Amino acid sequence: MLVIDKSSGVTSHDVVSMLRKRLGERRIGHAGTLDPSATGVLIIGVGKATRLMRFATASAKTYETEIVFGAETDTLDADGEVVLRHKMSFSGDDLLNAAMKFLGEINQIPPMVSALKVGGRRLHELAREGIEIEREARKVRIDRFDLTPTENPLVWKALVVCGPGTYVRSLGADLGKALGGGAHITNLRRTASGSFTIAEAGPVDEAELKPVGEMVRSMARLVLDDSDVAKVRNGARLPSDMMLGEGPWALFDEYGELVAVHERIEGFVKVGVVLPV
Repeated sequence: MLVIDKSSGVTSHDVVSMLRKRLGERRIGHAGTLDPSATGVLIIGVGKATRLMRFATASAKTYETEIVFGAETDTLDADGEVVLRHKMSFSGDDLLNAAMKFLGEINQIPPMVSALKVGGRRLHELAREGIEIEREARKVRIDRFDLTPTENPLVWKALVVCGPGTYVRSLGADLGKALGGGAHITNLRRTASGSFTIAEAGPVDEAELKPVGEMVRSMARLVLDDSDVAKVRNGARLPSDMMLGEGPWALFDEYGELVAVHERIEGFVKVGVVLPV
């Protein structure tokens, strides 16, 4: 696996394509798409690590951005065209009180310019054709939404910690609406994805390969003897009394190699992923 600091102007898929050429490996995937103009942490799975991508995708993300109040764009960020302007004036208390209402589990409508698929087509493909369709609101989770003023009273810096599937662009736009106007975001940067931070990320051409086990470093860790390793590789589930807590659990052999991941589903411990030898 790798932890990439994605630069602006390239898509997440572009990063995958570049790494396929650099590493000579076709089995490469990413966890959590970043907008082309966004920068920051992009988790990459290589080889058998791609089997673990859903765990990385499900982790919390941390973002830094700026919210520009008074102007709505068709993409909800600075890349789009301004479609509506508002005269806005609000106090810091008004802003912070409005932001607090977005904490916790909320319903969020994904933007048209996004990688979500509807009817087999990605929304951004439809948007490029001038087609806008109704999107269903989805449950997302906002754990932290901190706002800091700048010299411009209509531009505020934001720190967002959120669950998977959250669109920070939509969050900024919805905050603008909550204040009686509109807004868009600019300079979006993902500073953490799960336990991986920007401090350990590197550019596409320099980032170092990490062991597969790093992908699950935040999971509870169990070390198995050779007998249990053989059972797990054959698809067996370990006894529930070995699995403390809610999981998931990363199962390693005595030599430090990741063997499998078990997880709790509907109250039962089940085999999540078994990695090939």
